[in-house]
Amino acid sequence: MAFIPYVASETLAPADRVADPDNIIQIHAVHPAVMRQHYELYKQLMHRAGPLSRRERELLGVRVSALNQCHY
Repeated sequence: MAFIPYVASETLAPADRVADPDNIIQIHAVHPAVMRQHYELYKQLMHRAGPLSRRERELLGVRVSALNQCHY
């Protein structure tokens, strides 16, 4: 598994922070604009209304990660 260092949110300017402490989001903190865009995409995909429930979306994410042998 690859190791990608991340920037702790406390070291970012308040305007560059996102409301998600998850490491997969924080990995993008090396480029705060990309981190914010990734976070906004995540919110749209996982939290907006759609044909799948939040639980179903999470289950799909877990299944795809397992198929890809991703341990994250």
